[in-house]
Amino acid sequence: MYIHMNTMAKTIMVSNNVYESLKKIKEKENKSYSEVILEFLEKKEKKTGEGLRECLGILKGDEKYDKEWKENLRKGWDKWNKRYA
Repeated sequence: MYIHMNTMAKTIMVSNNVYESLKKIKEKENKSYSEVILEFLEKKEKKTGEGLRECLGILKGDEKYDKEWKENLRKGWDKWNKRYA
């Protein structure tokens, strides 16, 4: 069986300051530009708020928390309405 993987390089344009930043990271960590960029993108993907959404469900059903949260929200909404409505 013969498997041929064709990887193609692409040219992208970045500003000089972005290039210098990537170059410093690349040299410091001894990685390729592709690895540096991919690592950054993967870190950014993890910050989607999914963890926050999971944490918000922890106090769900806690009546004291619900009442306090709703009261604070109502006060903020009333304050906003008086100012902008």
